[in-house]
Amino acid sequence: MKPMLTVAVVFLFATTSLVSAQVIRGNPKAGQGVYEQQCLRCHGAKLDGNGPDSRDLIVRPADLRSQISRSKTDWELLVAISNGVLFSPMHGFRGKMTDEQMLDVLSYIRSISPPDIVS
Repeated sequence: MKPMLTVAVVFLFATTSLVSAQVIRGNPKAGQGVYEQQCLRCHGAKLDGNGPDSRDLIVRPADLRSQISRSKTDWELLVAISNGVLFSPMHGFRGKMTDEQMLDVLSYIRSISPPDIVS
């Protein structure tokens, strides 16, 4: 009985930390300004991947409102913002944005297109 209780407690702490890891930090208002300066040209005003520069790209920018984007964790999106996406025009913003600005942009994206926690 004791090993079963231990497994249950470990599972509870593990899943709680996963849920708390999805808590968004950042200022969505500040993120909107950064998004408009750095992201809008490709991802568009509606976050749909139809920005003014997107028509010139071979690989289309991500639709940040799509099921695929919404199912990504905050960590996955932050890695993409920071490091870019391999074999795509999405370049990394590490060194171009502060960590706080990247969190602000993520917070803005999530305020418009919340994560799909069911997937």
